[in-house]
Amino acid sequence: MSELIVTEIDNGVATLTLNRPEAMNALSDALRAELAQAIDRLEADDSAGVLIITGAGERAFSAGLDLKELGARNDGAALTRATYDPVVSLSRFSGPVIGAINGVSITGGFELALACDVLIGTPNTRFADTHARVGILPGWGLSQKLSRLLGPSRAKEISLTGNFVSAEQALEWGLINHIVPAEDLLDKARALAADMLSCVPETLNAYKALIDDGYAANFGDAMSLEAERGRAANRQVDGRAVEQRRENIRARGKQQTT
Repeated sequence: MSELIVTEIDNGVATLTLNRPEAMNALSDALRAELAQAIDRLEADDSAGVLIITGAGERAFSAGLDLKELGARNDGAALTRATYDPVVSLSRFSGPVIGAINGVSITGGFELALACDVLIGTPNTRFADTHARVGILPGWGLSQKLSRLLGPSRAKEISLTGNFVSAEQALEWGLINHIVPAEDLLDKARALAADMLSCVPETLNAYKALIDDGYAANFGDAMSLEAERGRAANRQVDGRAVEQRRENIRARGKQQTT
């Protein structure tokens, strides 16, 4: 049985499912390799506009790296020695990535979730950073991304206690965008993906890159970056096309208020 389920691209949406439910979708060497390779293939496929990542079963999105596998090798260096890195691959995916977090998301699984652009949870969703309890330091960005997302104080509470964060707390703190019933999780993810894909494709990807690149810079440099890219992109805009799109937006707005 494959450790990763790759769903056929449907209307521009690709879905990857971590498929080790008996091991809480722990990220084995094989699964990390499959995941990274699948993301890279989808990035090269123009028909894949939005990516959804979720886990099999109801217990876990991912319990993180497979510590049993690492322990059997007695090789701590393997934590940082990876031929295929799914987080790096996700950073190269130019379209939006939606994390459908179907259960617990722990340590490396938490880092994988933070590599997504938008997170949706269920009442069963919980997050925990247990790096300090296991005795290792993160390498996929958790120490930096979480503090920028929630602020240093909340990030330190999570990472320096190893305590779980409930779905309700995650929603209140802005870690996830929505909580939906478990049976509606993928439908909600697909609905958000459809909304994203209804935007101008090249602008959608350019806007994601602008947000990400600006967030990694200081505020002054980020403002300059927006001005530079905005001028370059907007010079290419056809005014008639913009007016037609504006009419479509008005019609959509009326539908959403009725």
